[in-house]
Amino acid sequence: MIKAILIFNNHGKPRLIRFYQYFAEDMQQQIIRETFHLVSKRDDNVCNFLEGGSLIGGSDYKLIYRHYATLYFVFCVDSSESELGILDLIQTCSLVFVETLDKCFENVCELDLIFHMDKVHYILQEVVMGGMVLETNMNEIVAQVEVQNRMEKSEGGLSAAPARAVSAVKNMNLPEIPRNINIGDINIKVPSLSPF
Repeated sequence: MIKAILIFNNHGKPRLIRFYQYFAEDMQQQIIRETFHLVSKRDDNVCNFLEGGSLIGGSDYKLIYRHYATLYFVFCVDSSESELGILDLIQTCSLVFVETLDKCFENVCELDLIFHMDKVHYILQEVVMGGMVLETNMNEIVAQVEVQNRMEKSEGGLSAAPARAVSAVKNMNLPEIPRNINIGDINIKVPSLSPF
C-alpha cells in the first residue's frame, strides 16, 4: 500500500506532498528532508528503490523514486509489497501521472505544480486515493479532468463567486429597514442604504 507520495525539485523544495498515513506536520517536514537526502545522493545508474528512512519506518517501508528533469517523484510503500511489482506500479503511476500532467498543462513544468496545485491534486487523486491505485489509463484520467474543467466553467468557478454573492443578497427577503430610530431623547434618521 502507498503510504506517501512526495514530489520535490533538485534542491529539495516540496512541490506536491500527499501522505496517506497520519504524521504530525513537523514529522512530515523531517520525512521530506530525510527522503530528499536519501534519494538525491544516489547515483543515476543505481536501482530506483531503497529502504525507507528512520523517520518513515526504516526497513518496513520502501522508497521508490523516479527522477524526471528537475523533479523527483518518490512513492513510499510498505514492505509487504513485491519490490518488482512496486517498481512496475511506481513506474506506471509516475509515468501516467507525469504524462497526464503533460497533457493537461501542455509541456508540464515545475511552475505548473506550483501555480495549479488544485488541479495537480485532483489529477493525483484520479490516479491514487487513500493509498490505493485507482486508475492507470491516461485517457480515462484526462477525460475526468476535462469533465471537471467543464463543470468548473459552467459554474463560473471562483471568478463568478462575487457576482453570485451579490445576486443572493438581492434575492433575500429582508424586512424593510426602519427610517427613524428613537431612543429616549435621541432621534436618528437612517439614510437610504439601497445599493441596488
